[in-house]
Amino acid sequence: MEGGIHPGTDTSAFRDCFSLAWKNPYVLRLAFSAGIGGLLFGYDTGVISGALLYIRDDFKSVDKETVLQEIIVSMAVAGAIIGAAVGGWLNDKLGRRTTILIADFLFFVGAVVMASAPNPAVLIIGRVFVGFGVGMASMTAPLYISEASPAKVRGALVSTNGFLITGGQFLSYLINLAFTKAPGTWRWMLGVAGIPALVQFILMLLLPESPRWLYRKGREEEAKTILRKIYTAEEVETEIEALKESIETEIREKGSSEKISLVKLLQTKTVRRGLIAGVGLQVFQQFVGINTVMYYSPTIVQLAGFASNQTALLLSLVTAGLNALGSIVSIYFIDRTGRKKLLVISLCGVIISLGLLSAVFHETTSHSPAVSATETSHFAAYTCPDYSSSRTSAVWDCTKCLKASSPDCGFCASSADKLFPGACLISNDTVKDMCHGEDRLWYTRGCPSKYGWLALIGLALYIIFFSPGMGTVPWIVNSEIYPLRFRGVCGGIAATANWISNLIVAQSFLSLTQAIGTSWTFLIFGVISVVALFFVLIFVPETKGLPIEEVEKMLEMRALHLKFWEKRPDPSQKNQVV
Repeated sequence: MEGGIHPGTDTSAFRDCFSLAWKNPYVLRLAFSAGIGGLLFGYDTGVISGALLYIRDDFKSVDKETVLQEIIVSMAVAGAIIGAAVGGWLNDKLGRRTTILIADFLFFVGAVVMASAPNPAVLIIGRVFVGFGVGMASMTAPLYISEASPAKVRGALVSTNGFLITGGQFLSYLINLAFTKAPGTWRWMLGVAGIPALVQFILMLLLPESPRWLYRKGREEEAKTILRKIYTAEEVETEIEALKESIETEIREKGSSEKISLVKLLQTKTVRRGLIAGVGLQVFQQFVGINTVMYYSPTIVQLAGFASNQTALLLSLVTAGLNALGSIVSIYFIDRTGRKKLLVISLCGVIISLGLLSAVFHETTSHSPAVSATETSHFAAYTCPDYSSSRTSAVWDCTKCLKASSPDCGFCASSADKLFPGACLISNDTVKDMCHGEDRLWYTRGCPSKYGWLALIGLALYIIFFSPGMGTVPWIVNSEIYPLRFRGVCGGIAATANWISNLIVAQSFLSLTQAIGTSWTFLIFGVISVVALFFVLIFVPETKGLPIEEVEKMLEMRALHLKFWEKRPDPSQKNQVV
């Protein structure tokens, strides 16, 4: 592989990672304590998807305005953009540990504000505060874990952050289901998030700062003390020497006394190459559509033809569980197969899954149940006005009914079979209750379809392929690809790019599905995934098993390597005579 391979990486990384639990639990304590930031990240991503179903019920203005729903979801992302940008500076100025503590405080405040919100405006303010915390934690947690991990298991340990992100998403769906019958449903869902933030705050108070940050700041003895707890006696001196050499190189280049600027970053070849790979991965992680699934998973399930809120949440729980399972797979394979190969396999599966989803939703919308004049007349006083006044009402189907907007209309399925012709009626609580009162299903998001289960299979496949590769690898690569001096700033830039991309996707998904349809929306994500695949093949280096200080040397001499499945010779042996 590029830059050489750490001894034993291929065959024993996973085993070594878990043997740490017995030999050196201190390292796992650092990793899992910092990884709670990932849990918070994942919980917020998942919880809003279920809470939104009930927020719409409590605030009618939210139910009527798709844009307001998108704002509630995406304001946390907007806050995360700021949090990630500021977090990069805070990481270099105050340290990784202090930044995590600040993130926990902001997240806790946001959770309290959301839980007590009397109106959508206050709810949005709470979402912004949560976003600040999530943005900081999203780039700081993997950085802290990376800098406190032995090289041969670094990928696996940073993957625990990814596992906790997906675990947080799974937990959020469990919490959502638990509170579906409780008074104040969504308030509990959003407020519970304050608990893990408080737990992490306490744990981080008991943990040290990143040893590499301490060494960089001249606090060498503190750094050495921590490194001796992380590495074995045989390894620690080598690690300290490599760290010392890295810092001395910076000083010789007079880089340590200069202010970091974007121009300087781009002028430095290793940093520029790292940023292209790191930022590109973060952008593509979002534009292949993952957070449309995580933010709007219950809504997508409803679009596939499952009407009940509880059914949508329950089925979404399955996708969240698969996401968490995929992260465990990543922990196992990340230091065995390498980052790049995992990304390629992941994207190939994502492309296939998005193609399936696009095809299923095309069939769902083009073959929805017809609107029956007889069924509709059964609820004559509540007939959809657009249907009544249409000259082509005879050819109306469920899809056409749900697109009516003056006022909004819903589809009351036939009592005999949901796929039979049904009624097109005004959408309000009274009509909904009347429809349910006759043991009929009420649809406002998607239409009944015999292809609905195929959509769930497509979602499941998407998650299964996305999670082990594109879900975790971008964060791992960004935690190890930059030179020490620039790591906080570059990590902040990459995380900010991730959250900006996240905001664009989250803010536009529902509008896109309304404007061009769910099928075309997923097709667009599929095309972007193809572009992402070529990007990975061309621009992303393999960093598997490299000590962090060696990554910079690897980037310096890196050449184009499209045959990612082939091992490359160690560059240090390139000039040796055989």
